[in-house]
Parts: sequence; structure tokens; C-alpha cells
Amino acid sequence: MALFELTLVLLLIAVALTAVSRRVQVPYPSLLALAGAGIAFLPGVPKIEIDPELALALFIAPVLLDAAYDTSLRDLNRYRVPLVLLALGAVLFTTVTVALVGWKMAGLPIAAAIALGAIVAPPDAVAASAVLGQFKVPHRITAILQGESLLNDATALLIYRIAVAAALGPILLSSAAPVIVLSTVGSLVAGYALGRLALATLGRIEDAASSTVLQFAGTFGVWILADRLGLSAIITIVVYAMTIARTAPRHMSARRRVSSYSVWETAVFVLNVLAFVLMGLQARSIVERLAGAGQVDAFLFAATVLAVVIVSRLVWVLGCGVVLRAMARFGSAEQRREAPSLRGGVLIGWCGMRGLVTLVAAFALPHDFPGRDPIVLAAFAVVLGTLVLQGMSLKPLLRVLDLEPDETVEREVTQARIAIMQAALNVLSGKTSNAAAAVREQYSAQRTLAENPDDAKAVTEYDKLRLYAVKSQRDALEELRRNGTIGDEAYHRLEEEIDWTELAASPPGRFQPLTT
Repeated sequence: MALFELTLVLLLIAVALTAVSRRVQVPYPSLLALAGAGIAFLPGVPKIEIDPELALALFIAPVLLDAAYDTSLRDLNRYRVPLVLLALGAVLFTTVTVALVGWKMAGLPIAAAIALGAIVAPPDAVAASAVLGQFKVPHRITAILQGESLLNDATALLIYRIAVAAALGPILLSSAAPVIVLSTVGSLVAGYALGRLALATLGRIEDAASSTVLQFAGTFGVWILADRLGLSAIITIVVYAMTIARTAPRHMSARRRVSSYSVWETAVFVLNVLAFVLMGLQARSIVERLAGAGQVDAFLFAATVLAVVIVSRLVWVLGCGVVLRAMARFGSAEQRREAPSLRGGVLIGWCGMRGLVTLVAAFALPHDFPGRDPIVLAAFAVVLGTLVLQGMSLKPLLRVLDLEPDETVEREVTQARIAIMQAALNVLSGKTSNAAAAVREQYSAQRTLAENPDDAKAVTEYDKLRLYAVKSQRDALEELRRNGTIGDEAYHRLEEEIDWTELAASPPGRFQPLTT
């Protein structure tokens, strides 16, 4: 019961911290990290242990699927060079530098030191997106950070699994290499095949709740199956999610899609909260076990790893930027235009906050893993340090860099909106009824507004008026139920219709309805 009550309190605290983070414009994971560290050292907080294998499946599988589902294949292809340099190059560079520190400074075995490097190597784009979304930064930067956060997880976790296995038992490279290649290929095939199977199954389900439950069960099932077959669960989940993402939205009803997105967003948020608290509790037990000089050495090592992680990313990103700009001088005009700028490189280099993947990979280490205590403490220090130092300084850094506003997404939305409005008008052109004429008039008005994107005031006014009308509709609907004219069943059906209208008029960056 105490654990259940603690969980409720933590979730309420997380909700409050999220509201605070929006107000002060800092990433909510930064505040969660501070809260997790503070709560863990409160007297009377129970000690919680979690099975390492369960930790990976419970936390990593849904988070990876959520990230992979939202990843744009077009952007992955368009920015493949910087993505490869970050998802492979930066991860390997950070892993090696941190492993050297762990080996030389803490006396960790080579395999354990590499495992530590892989744990702290992958940045988390959630923290960066929480701040960058409030500014009109170049779309290229946000696309690269989002793509990197997915691909570097797969790279780092693959290195992590190999290093953990090597630390617990000898592995011959000559025999391991073919197994790794076969596992990678098998994971790609399995992820695609299971994704197609999931699409065939989900397409037959109309109930929103059943569909969402099946999505979660499928995610955990794919992870467990891949792990039991000796495949890479990480690669399998990523391919599985991308396969579904390209087709599922077209075959899902609007009700199922909105319900599913809401549940997944909530689930990922809850997993972040629990992971930060669990890591704080792990750090507490480690500090209690360490005493005297051992405790001082552990904190010094953790601080050194934090500094190495931050500097390594900056060195790698800025160094690659210099090389890419030099190469672009001898390329085409498009290549010169796409070359990374120094200011953009500084921002990408500083957006290296670590998050959920680092936390979970650390406390998923087996309890008998060599050097587990200093590794877990160092991982917690890296997450806490990067989220606080880098996360909370992103806003002032953006002001200093003064990047040019980017409206790439807005232009694409406008272009697509005109096309889909015209498609609706084309299909209605043969209809002659009064109802068809009314619908055509509505689509024509929306297309006219979309065709004048420079007239932002008109578009904003249009949405505000729709929301103003929706408010009046809600008042009328409430009155009808209050005076007994309609029952609850009719009320909720009409309420849902009004909800869809309000959603259509409320794009990201909600408008306030008119009051006069």
C-alpha cells in the first residue's frame, strides 16, 4: 500500500512540475530529475528493486516504439549524413572516451567500462524538444535531433548488450561477429513481418480501448519474442514501429487514433516519472553502501564522467561541422546551403541531455555486474547533470545564438491543406443537393484562407470564431441536459461532435476564444 500511495504522490508532483516547466520554459525532465534525486533521499522512502530484464522491456520497448512511430523517413533520408555522424560516430566516440576514463580512473574491466560508455552515450530528444518547440528554430536541427534520438538508442543499446554479455562471460570476436550480423538481419526481417501482422490484426478491430490494449500487448510481445529468439529487441521494435507508422493511420478510425495517441503520450510520461524516481532510489542505496574515501572517489568519478560526456559531444559535433563545411565548399549550391552552420552546431552539441534510456540501461545491469555501483551512480550524475546544466540553459543559449526563425513545417501544412481541400471539392463537384452545396462552401472558404498564408490574421480570426461558436454550442448543450430536454446518451454523442470541431480549430499553440 505504501508503494501505491508513493506512486500517486509522485505522479501528482510530476504534473505540478510539468506545469512549472511550461511557465519557466525549461524541459520538464530537468525538474523530474531534481525531484527524483530529492525524493530518493527523504527519510522513510521505501527501497524498490526491479528485475533488470523487466526494466528494459517495461521502459525501453514503449518509449522506442513511440519515438520510432513519430520518426520521418523523409527526414532520415534527407539528413542521413549528419544522422550517421551522430547516431554512429558520436555514440562510438563518447563510448570510447568514457570507457577510457572508467578503465583508467575507476579501474573498471574493459567490458564494464564500455558498458558505462554505451549507457551514457545516447542523448534524449524529449528534453530538447520541450524547449525547442517553443522557438522557431530551423527545422533541420529539430529533425536531426529527433532522428538521432531514435537511431543512437539502437546503436548504444546494441553496444551495451554486447558489453554486458562480455563482462559476465568471455566472448570470442570471431564467433560473435557472424552472430551479430545474423541477429541484425533477422531483427530487420522480424520487425517488418511482425509489423505487417500487427497491421492485419489492428485493421479488424473497431473498439478504441481494445485497439490500444492490443498495441501495448503487441509492443511488449515483440520485445519478448525478439529477446527469446536471440535477436536484437531494439532493432526489431524500431523496424516494427516504422512499418506500422507508414500504414496504420490510414486504416484507423479517427476515434481510435485520437484515443491511442492520448494513451501513448500519457504512458510515456508516466514511464519517465517512474524511471527518474527508481534511479534516485538506486543512487540512494549506492551512496549508503559506499563509505569514507570510497564515497568521495565515486562522486569524483561521476563528476568526471559528466564532464567527459558533455565535452565529447561538443568536440565531435563541432569537429564534424568544420569538416562538412569544408567539403561543402567544393560541392553544389544545394550542398553549400545544407552545410551545418557554426551556431547550429553549437545548439546540436549542447542538446545532449541524457534521459530515460540512460536511466533504464543503468539500473538494468545485473546485480553481480562488475563495478555496478560506480556505474549506476555515474549514469545518474550524467542524467541529472546534463538535464540541469544543459536543459535549463537552452533558453538563454537560443537567445544568444539568435537563429533565424524557420517556418518550414507551417509552409508544408499550408501546401498540404490546399491540396486536401481541393480533393474534397473535386469529389463533391458532382453532387447537386443543398447539403453538398453547403459542404462545398465550407471547404471553399477554408481553401481560400489557406491560399493566403501571408494573411495570418485572417486565419487566426477564423479559428477564434470557430472556437467562439463552439463555446456557445457547449453552453446550449449543457442547458438542454440541465432542463431534462435530452438525456446523457444524447448529450455525450453531441459532446463528442463538438469536441471534434474544437480539435479542428485548435492547432498546436491553442487560440483563446473570443469573449465579445
